[in-house]
Amino acid sequence: MIFPLTLSLLFALDSVSALGPAAVNLRTAANYAILSKTGVSTVPPSVISGSIGTSPISATGLTGFSLTVDPTGQFSTSAQVVGLLFAASYSAPTPATLTVAIADMGTAFTDATGRVNPNFNNLASGAIGGLVLAPGLYKWTSGVTIGSDVTITGAATDTWIFQVGGALTVAAGKKIVLAGGALASNIVFVVTGPVSVGAGGHIEGVVLGKTSITLITGATANSRLLAQTNVALQKATVNN
Repeated sequence: MIFPLTLSLLFALDSVSALGPAAVNLRTAANYAILSKTGVSTVPPSVISGSIGTSPISATGLTGFSLTVDPTGQFSTSAQVVGLLFAASYSAPTPATLTVAIADMGTAFTDATGRVNPNFNNLASGAIGGLVLAPGLYKWTSGVTIGSDVTITGAATDTWIFQVGGALTVAAGKKIVLAGGALASNIVFVVTGPVSVGAGGHIEGVVLGKTSITLITGATANSRLLAQTNVALQKATVNN
């Protein structure tokens, strides 16, 4: 026989809430591995898994990809991309679809930057190399540097938002490591300044950049790169 107290305990254990802030809704921006307003460039060979979009700039903003335009005129393909490439100059319905996605990217940025009451404020003065980061809302009023490996640890249902008031810089060869089942899709870096991942560095999580995002030679990203200016890849790998 199971007593009421036991039932209550079992229910409580079964309904433990996820830790961290409410998730950031990317809406249709989530359909892209890379999305930008002013273009995406690559120094071959890069490897991108997922679609690329740029708007309001035309397809001239997609450089280094050796594009093959589809007969429909709605998208192009590239040997460097496991997915499709879209630009505002392509045929309908692509321009309208991209306009919505760019707006959704902006909405997500505003949402993420507008979160209040951080669990951690100016942690380590922004020099977070070597730290282990639990679920929560983190806020820095200036830049953040990752000078040694950082671990983000938590369950698959937990969430993280990192509000960076300046630049986000991952040093060459340094990486973000996930532990405990944490998922890159539940991690959001919302960055006011430029984002740079150094040669051979690695980043995990969705990057919402107010300006540029650059992956230097050999850098890798298990994330979405959503920039309000440009994204530059140098023999880089991006998986969403």
